[in-house]
Amino acid sequence: MSSLDRFDWLSKVREEPVDPQRRILDSHHHLWDRGGSKYLMEEFAADTSLTHNVIGTVFVECMASYRVEGPEKFRPVGEVEFVAVEAARSNELDASPILGIVGFADLCLGETVVDVLGELESVGSGLFRGIRYSTAWDASAEIRPGHTNPTPQIMEDQTFRTGLMALGSMGYTFDAWLYHPQLNDFASLANSCPEVTMILNHLGGPLGIGPYAGKHDEVVEQWQSSMRLVAKQPNVFIKIGGLGLDWYFGTGWTKRAIPPTSDELARYWAPMVHWCIDTFGPSRCMFESNFPVDRQSSSYGTLWNAFQKLADRYDNDEQDALFCNTAIQVYDLDF
Repeated sequence: MSSLDRFDWLSKVREEPVDPQRRILDSHHHLWDRGGSKYLMEEFAADTSLTHNVIGTVFVECMASYRVEGPEKFRPVGEVEFVAVEAARSNELDASPILGIVGFADLCLGETVVDVLGELESVGSGLFRGIRYSTAWDASAEIRPGHTNPTPQIMEDQTFRTGLMALGSMGYTFDAWLYHPQLNDFASLANSCPEVTMILNHLGGPLGIGPYAGKHDEVVEQWQSSMRLVAKQPNVFIKIGGLGLDWYFGTGWTKRAIPPTSDELARYWAPMVHWCIDTFGPSRCMFESNFPVDRQSSSYGTLWNAFQKLADRYDNDEQDALFCNTAIQVYDLDF
């Protein structure tokens, strides 16, 4: 069984929704059938319909269903093709609709990445919105690099930046997954490409493993210093999520006999989440489930309860932005 599919363990914490009426746009989730873990529309529909009012979602790339033949640069097109089919099935299942697809294209192709982007658009059934590129890298051998096998200086690479500018010129968004020591580089990248809408994933990747284990206060101090630079770039938005990423953030929740409750999730993350929202502003922040990856630590309903508790200090319009409207605006989603 996959470490993400410990359903008996997850069932030990059951919660009623804090606010079952609040409209939620889940701005970041995955779909796949691999490695003994299956998370397709049936499984996702069960999560999104069980407790909260999830009105729509955005799929984000996870190397699912790549083409196995043809030119290497076009193989990621298979993922968008696969998700477009799954999105069409949401009507049959009475599931929360996938309203946007964030795929992958290798920006290190430079200007020629436009050929791949055109193909992604053509198979996306009108849902393709942009790409995510994992630039995640750390000097420690204990921190695994992103699935794109990035170089340490990839965000400074001119060919990469040329590909990024080509992406922006076509009106597509750029999702970024990286680690907190790279945030200064990301701020520089955003500053150099102001016309590209960028979405920083998972709170900016504050690591708590390897050489960062047991150094939470030091990590937070470095993270805040760099995030201030990121927040100065008006083209950057941030996803508030990844709260269950124990294998990066080192919370230790996955080793417990019982999963954390929404109160525990909210209490642990409140200082960083509130700092992000107050620094960037609700109109530049969006909540994300990162499911099924974050299922390593909690159920879908528990996670959204934690978000609702974290958002309780903000007024109704601000909560609308955090739960729904920022994602709708950034990804230009249609209802």
